[in-house]
Amino acid sequence: MAGIRSAGWSSSGPAGSSPGVTGSSPAPTEKPAREASGWGMALAAAILGITGIGLFAVGIAGLSAPAVIVGALLALAGCLVARGLTPVSPGQARVVLLFGRYTGTIRADGLRWVNPLATRTKISTRIRNHETAMAKVNDADGNPIEIAAVVVWQVRDTAQASFGVDDLIRFVATQAETAVRHVATSYPYDAHREGQMSLRDSTQEITAELSVEIAARVRPAGVKIIESRLTRLSYAPEIAQAMLRRQQAGAVVAARQRIVDGAVGMVESALSRLGADGVVELDEERKAAMVSNLLVVLCSEHATQPVINTGTLYQ
Repeated sequence: MAGIRSAGWSSSGPAGSSPGVTGSSPAPTEKPAREASGWGMALAAAILGITGIGLFAVGIAGLSAPAVIVGALLALAGCLVARGLTPVSPGQARVVLLFGRYTGTIRADGLRWVNPLATRTKISTRIRNHETAMAKVNDADGNPIEIAAVVVWQVRDTAQASFGVDDLIRFVATQAETAVRHVATSYPYDAHREGQMSLRDSTQEITAELSVEIAARVRPAGVKIIESRLTRLSYAPEIAQAMLRRQQAGAVVAARQRIVDGAVGMVESALSRLGADGVVELDEERKAAMVSNLLVVLCSEHATQPVINTGTLYQ
């Protein structure tokens, strides 16, 4: 897996926990660097540099060795002070290392000053999006589906992001895709019983679980998951038509069930009112015929042709 430095996979954990990545030698956590405002140090560097260059020029002109030496030292001191100046843009941070040792992070924007001998690495703290590639996986029922998601993330701990993984962006991308595949294989595309979670019907629950799993996987890299959403979810093309026919059949059955339930209720109401008002008295055979006729009229897909009975009920 891309980007794990001295890390091993934790294939199982405590009950109910999401899979994650654990490292044998955890990276240091972020701490503030020792730094100061850079404007005063910039002024000091300018004064030292100008003074040193002036003394050096005077010493060269007057053939004064002490002036040349002092001027050169002051100019070098000015250059050394200027080397510690560190501009920090909004949405960025600087990770400070001194002789290979992490000493802190600069998060305050503007012109800052740190130890001139320290190295400063730029790292973005802006909110970033990552959209996973279209993945073709099997859902919990074994049906091939296509799924993709977008993950909104941000660096939370600059030290872990710099030293915990080799390639931060690639690491987040790989872990996000792994989490999407794992969640997709844990649930069916469609629910088959009441209350069952499915990828299509339980969007809020699925995306919440996806965010939790991605967050657990990228935690060693000091990354915070802000949000994750499914951007594409569909059956694979080879079974899409068959699944569409199954969904249509299910919809037809559900509609028929509702129509029949409504028709039965209407027939019961009609018979009850006829009997209560004494409009007509029907024997069991005529009731059965009336129920049959009403159900045919109410449940038919086509308009029925009325037939007027000009005789009696028995003709």
